[in-house]
Amino acid sequence: MIRSIACASILGLVVSAGALVAQQAIRQGKIVKLDVEKNLLTIKSDTGDSLECMITDETRVMGIDGRPVKERLKDPALKVDGRVMFRVGKMDGTTAILDGLRLVDPDKPQSGDGARGVKADTSKLVPLNELGSGKYQDVEGGLYPQGESTRPARHEAAGIALANKVQPLDSEGKPGASGKIGLLSIGMSNTSQEFSAFLQLARGDRELNPRLVLVNGAQGGMTAAAIQNPDDNGRGTQFWRTVDERLRGAGVTREQIQAVWLKEADAGPSSGFPKYARTLESEMQTIVQVLHDRFANLKLIYLSSRIYAGFASTPLNPEPYAYESGFSVKWLIERQLKGEAALNFDPDQGTVRAPWLSWGPYLWANGATARKDGLRYEESDFAPDGTHPSPGGQKKVAEELLKFFKTDTTTKKWFVNPAKD
Repeated sequence: MIRSIACASILGLVVSAGALVAQQAIRQGKIVKLDVEKNLLTIKSDTGDSLECMITDETRVMGIDGRPVKERLKDPALKVDGRVMFRVGKMDGTTAILDGLRLVDPDKPQSGDGARGVKADTSKLVPLNELGSGKYQDVEGGLYPQGESTRPARHEAAGIALANKVQPLDSEGKPGASGKIGLLSIGMSNTSQEFSAFLQLARGDRELNPRLVLVNGAQGGMTAAAIQNPDDNGRGTQFWRTVDERLRGAGVTREQIQAVWLKEADAGPSSGFPKYARTLESEMQTIVQVLHDRFANLKLIYLSSRIYAGFASTPLNPEPYAYESGFSVKWLIERQLKGEAALNFDPDQGTVRAPWLSWGPYLWANGATARKDGLRYEESDFAPDGTHPSPGGQKKVAEELLKFFKTDTTTKKWFVNPAKD
């Protein structure tokens, strides 16, 4: 039997009213038998046991690229001796009912040491905000160009100008003192967990703007690759439909969303640096453009990269990929700073294709080695998979978020109660 653990996975996460539901662990193995007509396959796991598994209509079947496999078990890529990652939802006698199944590229290593449950060596990794002009694999550090970790003056001024335009809006997006200011989170399971903890902190904070409405749009299993297309009639459509449902539940409309916290990653990365980081960068660009198209009054997007993953025991998103996702954010913002048309936010410079982009809180720290600001992660800050934060880890990230939004020059004007400012 597979032991149940409270974690999310590349194969999805059940979310109910913001609460996480315990799920089975991710496993790896190879297919040893297929019965397409009965939707059955037998998988020999890497731990040596064999499981007869059933694919149902609810089972997510994904290819190597993380996208849904339309033909499911009939797809030629699914074959005997093919390697897969899988997760069991429940047992029906001796048959495992699968929540999810994903193909694994046999020619690519599965995320280094972390893929086999061995702790990755992160001893030489330096947080980007402390790396400065130093380099990681010949790529300069810092959150912004030239190894800097503060916004360039011109971008700072533009952000403040846009922040000054954030105001309460009615349901049609028209200014009104009784309107609302919507702040929405977008991302995968970690984002959802961390923003849920942020909501709990915010509820007890009397310094927040009473017109502010926080909405957790992040959803488990919804990776960057999965949510790029709202019209794919698949997971992308599902993700954005759920976002709309959560907006209605919070009593806000798309027209009232003016700021977004975006934190994304992809599942089971294996392509190395910088390929994975560049892929994630491209996917986030698409998501940023989708956000611009869906939310007419969205002005500001704050991005964060992954937290530490040196304790990871699954190939979901281990080190050094968690660390390297910081370069995805860094490069995306730098391209906007350079004036790329695809990321233009300034109507004076041409067609607007994206909101203004900036780093939100930078959340990566090298495990128990404290950053200069004191941020550090102990193994107790994580769930059993070493990837998702435990309640203590969630609170740690939530505190970083709250500190950022209450103090940043482009957020405090609309995030904090004007009477307290």
